[in-house]
Amino acid sequence: MINFLDLKAINNQYQQELKDACARVIDSGWYIMGNELTQFETEFAAYCGTKHAIGVANGLDALILTLRAWKELGKLQAGDEVIVQANTYIASVLAITENDLVPLLVEPNPASYNLDPATLAAAITPKTKAILPVHLYGQLSPMPDIMAIAKAHNLLVLEDCAQAHGAEINGKRAGNWGDAAGFSFYPGKNLGALGDAGAITTNNDELAQTLKALRNYGSHKKYENLYQGVNSRLDEIQAAMLRVKLRHLEAETARRQQIAAMYCEGINNPRIVLPLDAAAFTSNDSPLTIQHYKQHVWHLFVVRCENRAALQQHLADKGIQTLIHYPIPPHQQQAYQQYAEMQLPLTEQIHQQVLSIPLDPTMSDEAVKQVIAAMNEFAG
Repeated sequence: MINFLDLKAINNQYQQELKDACARVIDSGWYIMGNELTQFETEFAAYCGTKHAIGVANGLDALILTLRAWKELGKLQAGDEVIVQANTYIASVLAITENDLVPLLVEPNPASYNLDPATLAAAITPKTKAILPVHLYGQLSPMPDIMAIAKAHNLLVLEDCAQAHGAEINGKRAGNWGDAAGFSFYPGKNLGALGDAGAITTNNDELAQTLKALRNYGSHKKYENLYQGVNSRLDEIQAAMLRVKLRHLEAETARRQQIAAMYCEGINNPRIVLPLDAAAFTSNDSPLTIQHYKQHVWHLFVVRCENRAALQQHLADKGIQTLIHYPIPPHQQQAYQQYAEMQLPLTEQIHQQVLSIPLDPTMSDEAVKQVIAAMNEFAG
């Protein structure tokens, strides 16, 4: 059986380091808001190239609290619109509506699945105040274009980096493009904790200070509360685990890129659409080329197939586990039934056709070749 992702194998590589880090926290006697969190925040900010990293309980809270902080600072107010691509995971949309803001769902770029500058620009209204580009599958959105649009319209930009730890465009990493960014360290992420965890990165001192209070009951000083905050703190054990995992992230990313290259070079089945169609990145409106995306960190390797169910069954019969990211778009979820009548044909087609195949940094070359052979054998 070729597993989609073997978390036990991934973490077993660093078993002693993780156990030592855990023991260090246990022996310290300090388990919340201590030295491990401070050190991880410093190390992760340096990795992303930002002034600040603020640890929180999970990736959804990272997005929710950033939008909340902008409301506290008077930069957003209830009813303001936030543009986001419609094919994202529901968490991106939940963060918007949780703050009484209005999501403007737009069609993505059909090749990258990320926010398209053309549809973004066309969606802006007088009530639009922010953009939430989601770096799906490990690939940065076209941030130079997005930031230019944001600047022209005086819009805030919150990057959803849940799947893009370390992704770059021209040497500038995810989390260092927008006004702020939210990261998830869910165990299956490229930088995964051993439980729930998240962080916010920013270069804005005022925003960072506000977020540090909001995550801690609205308090900078114990028993003195500036805001009606929440309890969303990255605990010492998870911070210690992440410090270990961060040291190995670049090596794991390099292996992910090797596997993705093998897939891109080896899979030649005309029934299967591979990611990163270079021709589709080039348009009259934006000089995007595949070279901009050579730092894709491949959180997922997502293909498209008109007969997805048959492909998934074919691979299962070959002992290859696959997943669907994601089967139902947010606007068709019961939770957002008010958007059910929206016409988003590209988004709906994507959700009907995408299939994620195994991409695990512990995979052997032989396992990768088995997946390639099975993909090429699919007859539809």
